[in-house]
Amino acid sequence: MDVKGVQGSIRFDGEWITITKRAVGQPSQDFRLRAADVTGTRVKPATWLFHGYVQFLLPGSVPAEEQRGLMAGGRPPHSDPHSLSIPRRSNSQAEKLVAAVEQARS
Repeated sequence: MDVKGVQGSIRFDGEWITITKRAVGQPSQDFRLRAADVTGTRVKPATWLFHGYVQFLLPGSVPAEEQRGLMAGGRPPHSDPHSLSIPRRSNSQAEKLVAAVEQARS
């Protein structure tokens, strides 16, 4: 199950979540999380004006705060390894991925 994000993607294979981020001028970076280790998820659907995001919460880590301002649009910073910004066209795929992760957690 894949979700195309803004400068990256999220892939879930039933056990592992792989967040791939691509910063401008940098090589791709993969962050792997085991679904059983995830303690919660946060999803903010994208709108016509602003990107949304998917964020995975892990024990012992503080969730990245949403950045305020016109350019950030209420999303966690790009440097947060446990979240990814999503465009509006990926809202339904993101909801399905989060539902699959939540099911795998239980």
